[in-house]
This record gives sequence, structure tokens and C-alpha cells, in this order.
Amino acid sequence: MADEVGLDLVEIAPDAVPPVCKIMDFGKYKYEIAQKAREARQNQTHIVIKEVRMRPKIEAHDYETKRNHIEKFLRGGDKVKITMQFRGREQTRPELGYKLLQRLAEDIAEFGFIEFAPKQEGRNMTMVLGPTRKKTEAVAEQKAARKAKAESKAAE
Repeated sequence: MADEVGLDLVEIAPDAVPPVCKIMDFGKYKYEIAQKAREARQNQTHIVIKEVRMRPKIEAHDYETKRNHIEKFLRGGDKVKITMQFRGREQTRPELGYKLLQRLAEDIAEFGFIEFAPKQEGRNMTMVLGPTRKKTEAVAEQKAARKAKAESKAAE
């Protein structure tokens, strides 16, 4: 029957009793499966850990700049690892770094949460912040914003 129509006889479920076969164009079937797999890969998201380094004696403007970068990363759905670096005599006062990290966590509370609390490891103290919303939501929102911007430019 398949030869008469010029198509292929494809076995869909070989484990079923009796085995299930379908008359179809096998090349087209393989192409559709490849397209579905490609689309599934495109919709996957990769959570990236961004790192921001600071020192305990940071100036107010530098702190604001770093906070804005962290905020941007969290809005994008990425995790942020904050490393507080201590040098020389700063190592004897880790509570200064701890207070700074806590202040930072409070400042960006609406965009992220503390995933790993500040922990001292030798000369460095690290803390990991996680985004409050998922990466997929952030990416979808960014795509929608880009599309709206392109449409507004096209309308002008």
C-alpha cells in the first residue's frame, strides 16, 4: 500500500502487540523530529553565576555601581557570587565585610535573596545571591521588550 502511494511504511511502536506502523514520508518525519528537538534546545536556559568582587573599604559611589551591576544580573535571572577581599590588616576585621554584605543583601532584596550566607574562606568572604524570578521569565520579558521596541521603531 505504501509503495502504491509513493510513501514509506514506518514502524511507530515496535513493542506494541501487534506492532504499530504508519504510512508516511520518512524524510519529512525525521525533519519534524529534528525541528522539535532544536526548538526544545532553544527554550532551555543556562543559569550563570556572575561574580562581583569588593573590598571592605569601598567608596559610596563604587558601592552603588557594584550594587547596580548585581541588580542587573539578578533581573536577568542569573545568580551572583559576591566576593569580599581582605588585605593586610583588614583580615583582623571580618565583621566589616560581613556588615557590608548584609547591607548589600538588604538593598537588593526585591530582586534577589541570599542563597548562601556570607562565609569566610581565608582572605575572602563569599556570599551567593539568587534571583527572585526564574531565568525563563526574565528572558521572555527581555524578548518582549525588544520586540516592542522594534515595532515602535518600525511605526516611526
